[in-house]
Amino acid sequence: MAKYDFDSIVIGGGSAGLTAAGIAANFGAKTMMVEANLLGGDCTWTGCVPSKLLLKAGKVAHQIKKASQFGLLDSEPNIDFQKVIEHVHTVRNEVYEEADRPEIFEEMGIEVVFGRAYFIDAHTIEIQLKDGKSRKVSSRYFFIAAGASAMVPPIPGIDSVDYLTNHNLFDITQLPKELIIIGGGPIGTEMSQAFAHLGSSVTVVDMAPRIMMNDDPELVEILFNELKEQGVKYELEASVKEIQNQDSKIRVVVERDGELQNVDGDSLLMATGRKPNLEGLNLDAAGIEYSKKGITVNDSCRTNVKHIYAIGDISGRYQFTHMCEHMAKVATSRALLKVPMKIDSKHVPWVTFTSPELAHVGATEKDLRENNVHFEVYKFPYSKIDRAITEGETTGLIKVYAKKLSGKILGASVVGSHAGEMISEYALAMKNGVSLRKFADTIHPYPTWSLGARRAADQWYIRNQSTGTVKWIKRIFGYRGDIPDYSDKDRIV
Repeated sequence: MAKYDFDSIVIGGGSAGLTAAGIAANFGAKTMMVEANLLGGDCTWTGCVPSKLLLKAGKVAHQIKKASQFGLLDSEPNIDFQKVIEHVHTVRNEVYEEADRPEIFEEMGIEVVFGRAYFIDAHTIEIQLKDGKSRKVSSRYFFIAAGASAMVPPIPGIDSVDYLTNHNLFDITQLPKELIIIGGGPIGTEMSQAFAHLGSSVTVVDMAPRIMMNDDPELVEILFNELKEQGVKYELEASVKEIQNQDSKIRVVVERDGELQNVDGDSLLMATGRKPNLEGLNLDAAGIEYSKKGITVNDSCRTNVKHIYAIGDISGRYQFTHMCEHMAKVATSRALLKVPMKIDSKHVPWVTFTSPELAHVGATEKDLRENNVHFEVYKFPYSKIDRAITEGETTGLIKVYAKKLSGKILGASVVGSHAGEMISEYALAMKNGVSLRKFADTIHPYPTWSLGARRAADQWYIRNQSTGTVKWIKRIFGYRGDIPDYSDKDRIV
């Protein structure tokens, strides 16, 4: 072991890398972490943190416009977009100082090095340092956490315009008047709402028949209608043919139903997915297998080279911060402790942080039907959640997919306020084998949003009653009330 400079080297200081380095050091491993730019990665600088700040600013602006629903006076918010962006930068820096700055990790005994690393062989990397010098180091184990970046397809004319991606979106200081967003996935959908609330005219272009293709169609439709009502315009089932620079305007030429149409704006956001940061790592020198989707790993995050692991976005598996952290825990435990941990692919929560939020965990209704799984759907609307009524956020629906007799939860989908928090309850229940019966029997405080999750579980009790059973109860105890219509599967109590 002494022949290596380090026990573990982590390449990349984003969510996955920070977690891996921290765990490795906690296990007593001599650890180095190499980062090309700033610690914190996309989540802190160009992803989760700034996007949620922009969404919050937009939501506050929208609430000012709709204040009458709370008995206040509607008014037009006075938006200084430059101050909004300054606020984004301020909070982003606060997060960095609190959680990501190098000194925090150096105090753990981790050597933090800034530069670009690439493999010399399977146990050695060379680091091109910021000062122009280089350094060679070896390690017993490697954890590659180099992340991903915005993927921009080679659309004709794309290089003729100054387009935005999540990497430069949060550095603009002038609010776009007419923003075109190509991509109707989570990033495009979140930013369409944020900018519409802040005053931009927003048009979303996507070749798919609907937005958010990985989510439940019924719930997506609820969100879609909300976004349209809030002013977002859509060009769906539209193939982008060309992008033109029209002096002060940007023109996106799309084809729909065989006809060409023009979508004009003054700014263009490319929300067309992400690609793994493979370039420059010289993976071939270490014999590491990879494809354009990312580094190939097994369910323990190990590559084909047994002492090298790939975690987070660069693996191409799950591009979520929470999964970056989960994969880091799996990989470091497997490598350094020999604990046979595997990625928990059955309980991955997905959340899009629009208003209303959209979330799911486990199997979708489509998955279950395609696999011929017998299940029941239990629904509960937000309009029956008292907390939603008091806060004026009754747009939403909870759907739980479960076994009829046992109440075993197979998956859940939620659209509505605090859906991301609510889906966590279902993830916890599924992970620990909590049935809908046990879920329904668990006391939830009133009035909370999570009480809606419990009331959705209550529907399992209701649906498992029958006319025959109630008749028998009436005869035994001499009850005189009417018998509900238990054959109505849409009945919600």
